[in-house]
Amino acid sequence: MYVIRLADGTLRVPQSLTSEDGRLIGNAYLELEPGHPDYARWLPEALTEEELAERQRRWQAENDDLEREFLAFKADQDEA
Repeated sequence: MYVIRLADGTLRVPQSLTSEDGRLIGNAYLELEPGHPDYARWLPEALTEEELAERQRRWQAENDDLEREFLAFKADQDEA
């Protein structure tokens, strides 16, 4: 999950909720508006919606090479 900066400057920050024993209950986004005490901390990591869409497009386009590399790695691990 990524920190997303919306056109109005609002940041959508990923947040996970876990149970007391550490099991994941769910993932969500917390919206922080400029002026929020944690806003400046998250801003450097934020991607615009366009940047996020480009990363996703690039990842999908390059996924075949990544998948081949992973399968080769997995085969090496299985042989060891």
